[in-house]
Order: sequence, then structure tokens, then C-alpha cells
Amino acid sequence: MWELVKAGGWIMLPIILCSIVAVAIIAERLWTLRPRRVTPPHLLGQVWKWIKDKQLSNQKLKELRADSPLGEILAAGLANSKRGREIMKECIEEAAARVIHDLERYLNALGTIAGIAPLLGLLGTVLGMIEIFSSFMGAGMANAPQLAGGIAKALITTAAGLMVGIPALFFHRFLSRRVDELVVGMEQEAIKLVEVVQGDRDVDLSEGRP
Repeated sequence: MWELVKAGGWIMLPIILCSIVAVAIIAERLWTLRPRRVTPPHLLGQVWKWIKDKQLSNQKLKELRADSPLGEILAAGLANSKRGREIMKECIEEAAARVIHDLERYLNALGTIAGIAPLLGLLGTVLGMIEIFSSFMGAGMANAPQLAGGIAKALITTAAGLMVGIPALFFHRFLSRRVDELVVGMEQEAIKLVEVVQGDRDVDLSEGRP
């Protein structure tokens, strides 16, 4: 492996750095974007139970905010529930914007790595080919095995860039899709909260996503 890295030249360093950053982002986001962490099941039913039992206090709201991203959104609505439906919805939307921004953290960086890693690999190959043909022109025409060996070494960076870029692109799409699904789920729960607090519907305390 080290021989391949050496053969690829200095351009392998940014490609390796991209791979390390990509792995770190993927691991962190997979852990952070777990559905049960972002949208705990039965949370809305628990909140409604607090309201019915008159247990909803500032301390409960503080705990709810710290519990999960969905809890942060619901707490923002509950804190302003007495100001009317529109104010409550506006506060939920503001909290949701902050939560969504946190959920999408680092995804742009991962997408950038997915795009730039193959280009770095291609750059390394082009520079390698220029170096090969320049040396051949200075020393006279080389034989076919020498030329093939030089081209093979130059292509190492392209292969390395693709090995980093393809998984990064896959996980960027995968994680972006997960964020979209989580946002839809939180939006549905927030709508239910507004309706039950404003008296437009009842909530089953056992309801929640598995």
C-alpha cells in the first residue's frame, strides 16, 4: 500500500486527507442522524400527557429541548402556545430552521469531497503523464514496457480519487435522503402538536413511529 502511495506522488496526500475527513463525517452523521435520536417515538404522546396532568413547566420544557431535535421544536411551540395558533406555528418554524441546519451539518463538505477527490486523482494522472512524456522526449523514444509502466503509475491517483469519491457520493445522497425523511416526520409531529394544543384534534397517547 505504501508503495502505491509513493508511486502516486504528492497528489496522494490531499486525496488521503479527503478520505480521512469523509470517513469522519460519515461516521459522525450516521451516529447523529439516528431516527430514534432525532424523532423519539411516542414523544408527542408524552408531551400531551404532561399537558393533561398539568405537569408542563419550564423545567419540563428545558428537558424537552435537550432531549432531541424533535423535542426542541415541540418545546418552542409549547413555550408560545398561549399566544395563538399563528405565533405558535411561527415559533415552531423558527426552531425547525435551526434544527434542520444542524441536521445538515457537514453534508456540504461531504458533497464537496465527493466531487473534488476524483478531480484530484485526474489531476495527478495528467501531471504524471506530462512528466512521463517530458522525460521520454529528453532521453529519446522509450520502449513499450517502460511507457506502459509509467502510465500505470500515473493512473494510480485516478483510481485513488475514485475510491474516495464514489463512497463519499453514495453517503452524501444517503444522508441527505435521511435528513429529508426526518424533516417530514418532525413536520408531521409539529402539526399534530399545534392541532392538539389548540383543541382541533385529540391525540392517542400510544401513537408514535416504531
